[in-house]
Amino acid sequence: MAKLRSLSITSPIVFALPFKSEWAQVPIDLDAPVNSGAWDDAGTLKFSRGVVLAKNDARFLYLALDVVEDTGNDTGTNDYFWLTFDVNRDRAITSNSDVNYALYPGQPNKLGKQKYLGPGRWTGLLPDTSLSEVRQEFGSSMNSPNSHRIWKFKIDLSEINVAISWPLSTPYTYFGFRVKSSSPGFTTDFPGNFYKDFAKLRQLVLSRKPTIPSKDLGPVVGSVGLIPTTKINDSGRATTDPGYFVPADNAAFGGTLNLIGNRVKMQNLWTSGQKKYQVHITPPGGSAQKLISNWSNYRWNGSTYILETFGPSSLGFYELADPSKDYSIDDLLIQFPTTALLPGLYSISVVFYKRVGFVDLPDPTASQTIDLYIDNHLPEVNIESIKHGRTEVSACAIETIGNPPDGINFRITAFDPQGNLRGVSFYATYGAGQSTSIYSEGYDSSKGNWQGFSNLLIPAGGNWRPPQSCAYSFIVSATARTTNGYGYIGKVSNHRNLTLLLG
Repeated sequence: MAKLRSLSITSPIVFALPFKSEWAQVPIDLDAPVNSGAWDDAGTLKFSRGVVLAKNDARFLYLALDVVEDTGNDTGTNDYFWLTFDVNRDRAITSNSDVNYALYPGQPNKLGKQKYLGPGRWTGLLPDTSLSEVRQEFGSSMNSPNSHRIWKFKIDLSEINVAISWPLSTPYTYFGFRVKSSSPGFTTDFPGNFYKDFAKLRQLVLSRKPTIPSKDLGPVVGSVGLIPTTKINDSGRATTDPGYFVPADNAAFGGTLNLIGNRVKMQNLWTSGQKKYQVHITPPGGSAQKLISNWSNYRWNGSTYILETFGPSSLGFYELADPSKDYSIDDLLIQFPTTALLPGLYSISVVFYKRVGFVDLPDPTASQTIDLYIDNHLPEVNIESIKHGRTEVSACAIETIGNPPDGINFRITAFDPQGNLRGVSFYATYGAGQSTSIYSEGYDSSKGNWQGFSNLLIPAGGNWRPPQSCAYSFIVSATARTTNGYGYIGKVSNHRNLTLLLG
């Protein structure tokens, strides 16, 4: 990493309002010039030496530091940057958690990552396993016709602990950065001394409002989260198209669900004065009843997000939010938790009402019923047995393994009675952060409503031999094929420990 220099010009924060990222309809190619159009309509934030640009999709944050005052085309990495994220968002430096990105020495297009150890202290470079990237550009931009330095980033959201799948709040992070120029000479921190004190880091609010193709939206309830209702089949499970930013393959629903209105329909209803609606839910084998829920949504007032609360009247009517206002979740009709519901197929109806004389009557042209298979149960996982030959090896035992083909075998269970199993992984951890895979199996559509297996012999033939003498933790984990409309949810694991010695 580049060393600290004595000259430092800081960018004071005139106001600490949130900085908004905008949705990237297609992934941004960092090798393309910043003027190629991909950064159009990006969120912008001015600092003393230039402008920050921000976009994001479901996987990456795209940032550009457009350093318009760095007009010297210096070679190598005498010009450099630091880019810091408060990973746990507590506005304080957390050792071995918070992240700083910078350049590999002598490699201006290779991104290095290190963890904070304290104020102004970091680990060394971490192993190069990151999906994040950087590209350096020298040229004009939408902010200046003169050639200048531009740093472009693609940051893996999982590395900075952000996910657009947060169902109850707006996804955000806190960040700060440094840019260093040799010609003209300056070192600028934004905000000042950010690497020693996170209290003034700027909040970056990410977008989770992509444009879902209008042909895929339902007529009234356009989507559940970001999954179009037209992608939900008669069994109440969703399958999205290959490459869609929210993957779902015959997926059930669970967690907290957002029913989101069709934007065009909501605008038409608002204009016509039809702003009142009810929501009903019919459980498996039961009768319809009003779905009563209270929730909050953040509204952008031009400078910050204001929390607003929503809920039904005493008669169970909800009021449509103004579609012209910018909410964190636009056109949200209802948000409700499903964790208390038993697994099964539920019918959910949204019905708008229109005023006829002095009476509110349901409008069949402004209603829709969707079927959702709701399942919050996690798969059953267990290590049924570990045997050396015909002898059961108990937990915490010390077992000596002879020469090949001697080894051990396992019987494991990963079973989901509702048929919503997504994947199984069986592996061992040992030593200093080492691991080895023993068995894995994932879902594909040919499996239908996959329940998994019970008491499966691993390996199917022969024995498994440990890579070295060591204490081992054998872990079986399974994920559920359940989505909240923003991504898969639900994971469970079980483990057993023992020591294996190679004789």
